Amino acid sequence: MTQVNDVDDLDGGGFDFDDWDRLKPFTGRVAMLDDVHAKTAIFALGDTERPYPLDLELPQPAIWWDEDGEKPVVIVQAEAHTNSDDEEMEVYGLILPDGDGAVALSEDVDLVDASDATWRQLVQDYIDPSAADD
Repeated sequence: MTQVNDVDDLDGGGFDFDDWDRLKPFTGRVAMLDDVHAKTAIFALGDTERPYPLDLELPQPAIWWDEDGEKPVVIVQAEAHTNSDDEEMEVYGLILPDGDGAVALSEDVDLVDASDATWRQLVQDYIDPSAADD
């Protein structure tokens, strides 16, 4: 089972490129459904084996490649899970600039530095879509 949290309740909403590092990560252990209900984690996965938290410094700016293209995100949760085919998956809990939460596999996410010009422009365009048209 995958549960995705409404991030607005985690810390008051989204971020911009000047305050992304205030987002509170979920670290130290694998999230449980109670953590999602308590709004301290983005997701909890069931039906996987040998889960463990990834050693990733969080929060972490990143670019998420979803079906609509690239989106600026901040990773606030990182876990490894083994599926029923014995394949290990690295799973990230993401926050978008508007405060929405998402879950993505690591292969769909590029880690970046907060000074990365592409990430900063994506954040700006996400916050103010009309600026992208100029």
